[in-house]
Amino acid sequence: MTRPDAVLFDCDGVIVDSEGPSFALFLEELALHGLPLTLEEFETSFLGGTVEMVAERARAAGAALPQDWVRHFYGRMYAMLAAGVPLVAGVTDMLDRLDAAGVPYAMGSNGSMAKMQITLGQHALTERFKAVLSGQEIGHPKPAPDVYLMAAAACGARPEGCVVIEDSANGAKAALAAGMRCLGYAGHGPDTPTARALTALGVPLFHRMADLPGLIGIGAQ
Repeated sequence: MTRPDAVLFDCDGVIVDSEGPSFALFLEELALHGLPLTLEEFETSFLGGTVEMVAERARAAGAALPQDWVRHFYGRMYAMLAAGVPLVAGVTDMLDRLDAAGVPYAMGSNGSMAKMQITLGQHALTERFKAVLSGQEIGHPKPAPDVYLMAAAACGARPEGCVVIEDSANGAKAALAAGMRCLGYAGHGPDTPTARALTALGVPLFHRMADLPGLIGIGAQ
């Protein structure tokens, strides 16, 4: 892959290792309201959407969620994340290498701004990105391309000159709809529902953040 004009990142599962505890919380809440799911079932049907999208799909599948469930869930999730959440292994060094190479980067997530302020803020990462954008808060969450188009503009980059790093099919669809190259981060290997969904979209996978600079033409470590 040739060196990009900018690198655009998803947040959860790509920069912040928050998906494991967040998934566990979703599974607990949905089971409490009549929709028991396995982790694989949840990843296959719900990953990559907003909490509001999860609520809509869960109700359609039979979950008896109260009207204020989204607000309730956000409260539980924010408290859990504020207690501490790690970065994905190798993220800080990878960002350092992008900085050293003069490659700008921004974030486009379906998560709320409040959530990203909690997770990125505890690692002093927010200011490192040219922009931190929420698809749900601009009114067009992924798989709509809007959040990545705005992230590219914040970097002063053409969409076709950007590469997006994603870990969900919805996110990859947003990148491809924006006319951008996409790489799939599959930190848990190629044999997960999300990794298989990315592969089905023709998105190449990688498994270590330390490998990303070399994959985008910056050079091997």
